[in-house]
Amino acid sequence: MNKKRYVLWSSTIFTASLLLSGCQLLTGYQKIDNAESANAWVGKIQPIAGEVNIACVGTYHCEIVRIDRTLIIAPDSHEPVNPSMVMGLPGDNGAKETAKAPMNLEMAPLTNKNAIKIVPLSASAMPGLTNYYARVMPAKREIHVNFYPENNSSYVERFAMIHDFSESGTYQLRAYQKKSGENSGSLLENASPEPLCIELFKGSEVQRRFCKQLGAERQGEFLETSMIQTVQTVSKSQSIVNRT
Repeated sequence: MNKKRYVLWSSTIFTASLLLSGCQLLTGYQKIDNAESANAWVGKIQPIAGEVNIACVGTYHCEIVRIDRTLIIAPDSHEPVNPSMVMGLPGDNGAKETAKAPMNLEMAPLTNKNAIKIVPLSASAMPGLTNYYARVMPAKREIHVNFYPENNSSYVERFAMIHDFSESGTYQLRAYQKKSGENSGSLLENASPEPLCIELFKGSEVQRRFCKQLGAERQGEFLETSMIQTVQTVSKSQSIVNRT
């Protein structure tokens, strides 16, 4: 048995023993199953012609921490870095009060391609926090998002991607727990949590899919899954079923 297999086997035995003793590891993956549908996690996004709206959904809380080189939400305070970036009712009440503002605001269009605004969507499932969505102009963007799968600000899943938001409209980064089609009976697979996946939606259509790797070599990384490959795999499975 080589060193890598020994480490994996030792880790598996340790994880399985904790699970059997009643300790729940990475409970955030299980909490995702208890979350309501994506529509319940966000308020109403108000699209503006020619602009791109970006939101995140699917966990107790999530926040867009950076777009390109611009910091949006501070990960330590979970508040907007620049209050002037927040779109809300006029006044001097600050970003916290804008979260309580009604969502039928008259919002002025963005003035240039580098402009970024954030709009409060709803109160977060984590008490005291607010969910925001971002408004930008169509362009290739680097997006950094923090997802919180459980009601614990210390447990965060950090996700980053580069995407060409060439078409205006509403985009959502939706986190969910990937479900395997069948149980293989492997001790390692049964002891490990199902991986966290994130899908990029434009409207109601999935554009891209990323899943976290639980293997020893690339553990903790989000790798993109080919949408074409996924469709081909499903087609082959259906063909096999039809033949039987």
